[in-house]
Amino acid sequence: MWRGDAIYLLQNLILKDFRVRYRNMSLGVFWSLLNPLVMMGVLTFVFTQVFPRASTDGPFAIFVLCGIIPFNFFSLAWSSATVSIIENVNLVKRVAIPREIVPISVVLGNCVHLGIQIALLLILVIVFGKGVNIHWLWLPLVWALEIAFVCGVGLLFSALDVYVRDMRYVVESATTVLFWLVPIFYPLSSVRPEFHFVYEYNPIAALILVLRTILLDANPPLASTLLKLTFTSLFALFLGYAGFRLLRRRFYDYL
Repeated sequence: MWRGDAIYLLQNLILKDFRVRYRNMSLGVFWSLLNPLVMMGVLTFVFTQVFPRASTDGPFAIFVLCGIIPFNFFSLAWSSATVSIIENVNLVKRVAIPREIVPISVVLGNCVHLGIQIALLLILVIVFGKGVNIHWLWLPLVWALEIAFVCGVGLLFSALDVYVRDMRYVVESATTVLFWLVPIFYPLSSVRPEFHFVYEYNPIAALILVLRTILLDANPPLASTLLKLTFTSLFALFLGYAGFRLLRRRFYDYL
């Protein structure tokens, strides 16, 4: 278990990340809102006015936003967690703390922006007339599962980045590919049935499907999808934590 000073350091690292991100920016925290809104507007225009698209349930803007917000959090938190050990090398080498605090603090720091964007999503769901339903009670669980998944991959790749400094570029390339392999602007029904299992075992894709089921269809998440999301997220967290503890033994030789 972490000691009190380690938890205090974790809290301060999260606050530091939040302050540094928006320091000297005229719009400050409003960038957390502008980014998904701009992407939502562009994708809505392209896939409603330029290219034909598969039919979707509910307003297309909300449909897209259900995909943009979890993917943006995943890509930003994963990439920033990957370089966190290298960028905090003095802290890692000089302060006797659990080293896993560093990438975890980066992921949790991004949760501040995620919370702002989730609030935006829920407000727009109401504005577009979908309203609140009892199944919103599932939302804290499914978001917690995504955070657990990102913590897992962040832990693993931050440790790998110490040994192979190209990991940050691997992550950048992977997120570019995943943007097209996650159903952000298209429904799962447009994917051939034999590939559905790939999406359901992808925690980000599964989360998007669950969000649309809850917010747009006002239905509870499918038990099968929820179980797969839970399994893959917790497995990624376990694998990332175990891999980090194994790899951290030789950090000093490479830092």
